[in-house]
Amino acid sequence: MAKISTHKDLRVFQLAFELSMKIYKVSKSFPVEEKYSLTDQVRRSSRSVCANLAEAFRKRRYPKNFVSKLSDCEAEAAETQVWLDFALECEYVDNEFYNEIYKQYDMVLGMLVKMIVEPEKWSI
Repeated sequence: MAKISTHKDLRVFQLAFELSMKIYKVSKSFPVEEKYSLTDQVRRSSRSVCANLAEAFRKRRYPKNFVSKLSDCEAEAAETQVWLDFALECEYVDNEFYNEIYKQYDMVLGMLVKMIVEPEKWSI
């Protein structure tokens, strides 16, 4: 197992970052009228997963704070899935993109829950 020195070494962070960038790229093609709603919201929530993971990693010496930030990550990942539901329903993304990204967010959520359930494995 590779040594984890920073949040960037976490597989869950790497996956969440990759997904956030995919969402950013696909959302460039969303209609202009969605700029201040769906486009901004899906970008914000997907990026927030990563930002909250970085914060959680730095708070891992305090298990309750660590779990709290991971819970924020979990909520943001679930919110991103809801925005993806809207993007699919509005036909801004196709089924293939949606299914791939949604499934990968399920993986992110699973990894986050595992960290939440076992915070002692991450403490300093």
